[in-house]
Amino acid sequence: MLLSGKVVLVTGGGRGIGAAICRVLAREGAHVAVNYAKSAEKAEAVAAEIGNGAKAYQADVTDEASVKAMIAAIVTDFGRIDGVINNAIAGSQPGKLGEHGWAGYQNMLDYNVKAVYNTLTAARPYFQAQGGGRVVNIVTELWNMAPAGWSMYTAGKGAMVGMSRSLATELGPENITVNMVAPGWMADEKVDTQSEGSKNFAKSLPLRVHGSAEEIGNGCVFFLSHLANYVTGVYLPVTGGRITQTGM
Repeated sequence: MLLSGKVVLVTGGGRGIGAAICRVLAREGAHVAVNYAKSAEKAEAVAAEIGNGAKAYQADVTDEASVKAMIAAIVTDFGRIDGVINNAIAGSQPGKLGEHGWAGYQNMLDYNVKAVYNTLTAARPYFQAQGGGRVVNIVTELWNMAPAGWSMYTAGKGAMVGMSRSLATELGPENITVNMVAPGWMADEKVDTQSEGSKNFAKSLPLRVHGSAEEIGNGCVFFLSHLANYVTGVYLPVTGGRITQTGM
C-alpha cells in the first residue's frame, strides 16, 4: 500500500469528491482525518466506513483559529501529520457577473486561497519537525476552459493555482511539496451515470467513460506517496482526456 501509516487530512471529506478521496487514501493504508464544517453525521459515517483509524474533525477551513486547533488535535491523536488535501468548498459556484455580488467572489477566495493559507500555516511547523510534508490542492479544469457564468469559481481556483505554484517554489527547500489535481465533471453519489446527460458526456471524452470521483483520489495518492518524491508544482488534469485551453 502506497500510504501505509501516513496521516492525511482531507478538508470537506464528508461528501462528494472529498469522501471519495478519503476512501482511496484509506485503501492505500493512510490514517485519514475527515474534516467537516457542519455535517458531522456524514463525516463520521465516512470515517466509520473507511476504517484504519479514520476520525472526523470539525473545523471551518476559512477560520484560522479553528484550523489550527483541528491540526493540533490530529497530531495529538496520531502523533504526526504527513499530508493535507485542500478540497472543501461551499456556497454558489456558478453565477453571472453581479448575480451574487462581491460576496460570491470573496467566498470563493476564502475557500480556495484563505483555506490553503490556514491549513498550510497550521501544518507547516509539524512538517518542518518531521523533515517534510505533502500538500495537494483540488483545483479544476474549468480554470483552463473559462466558461461563461463561472467567473467566481474560476477566479478562486485560478488564485489557488498561482498560490500553489509559488508555494511549491518557496517550500521546496523544506521538503514540502505542493501539487494540484484538476477534476473534470466526475461521477459521485449525486450523478446518475445511466442518465442521458452522463452518457452523452462520456461519449464526448477520449476515454468514453464518465470517470468516478475516486479517480481524483488516485491522483492524490500519487502526489502523497514516495512515487512523487521529486514532483512539486504540478497541475494534473483528471478529465478523461478532455482537451482544454491550457494557458499554462
